[in-house]
Amino acid sequence: MEIEYLVVVSETDPVAVRVAEMWGTRPSLGDHVDGAAIRALSSRAGLLRRPGIHIHDEHLDARLPPWMRSRKIPLVFPSIHRSEQGIESLTVHPLGNPGPSADVGGRPGVLVPTDPRRMADALRRLQEVAPRLGVPASYEATHHGPELEQPAFFVEIGYGDRPVPPEASVRALAEILGELAEDASDHVALGVGGGHYAPHFSDLARRRHWAFGHMLSRHALATIVAGIPASAYALTPGAEGILFARAHDGDLPEWKGIGPRLRDGSAPARGSSP
Repeated sequence: MEIEYLVVVSETDPVAVRVAEMWGTRPSLGDHVDGAAIRALSSRAGLLRRPGIHIHDEHLDARLPPWMRSRKIPLVFPSIHRSEQGIESLTVHPLGNPGPSADVGGRPGVLVPTDPRRMADALRRLQEVAPRLGVPASYEATHHGPELEQPAFFVEIGYGDRPVPPEASVRALAEILGELAEDASDHVALGVGGGHYAPHFSDLARRRHWAFGHMLSRHALATIVAGIPASAYALTPGAEGILFARAHDGDLPEWKGIGPRLRDGSAPARGSSP
């Protein structure tokens, strides 16, 4: 069985642990990483448990079996979402540090390859269950590690000051993580500007055939490291251009010559013919 992506469970993360408990012990695929079996989560997804914290599991992909490295199998990390405001939420985000600091894993000024269409599918599935869970679902802009050379993203549950993640949210995430798929109808773009929770890009992915790779918030643009604009575009595979949340988000001279500027309506509405 050759999987399409690998779900990585950090045994120090409360959301990942609870999600994995719902899956139970799955059959081994025969490969191991540091003695831990890679298991079959579904017909599409593998499952790997890791003892340490995921944001500091630097270069985990270098420890994977050769066939997973050669195929650049994407890594998907279920995780707790933390914020200063204690926001309850469901989020999806790519990895890397566009600025000069790396307080939460990875390296300063280094981005990780993205998996735009699978990220869009994760967001849409979360948005479908969000109303009954009573929490919003959104993208987040690119932030934090670990540093990897294979595509990767986090799927998170934020539950504020509750002592444990809500069971309904955990169950929804457990059901979603084994089903992720790419929609070939999606148009891929680098998203630039807007807030950290990328409301504009989240709404576009829900309503239209847009899939975003890296998303650089307006706040990040103020301290962006040289070379990050070109890197963010290169690490958004299949990107047709750059979509700016607001026109002035593209004022930095670094954006010139990187990719064409796209408009919201450049991708058709979902439910219509692409």
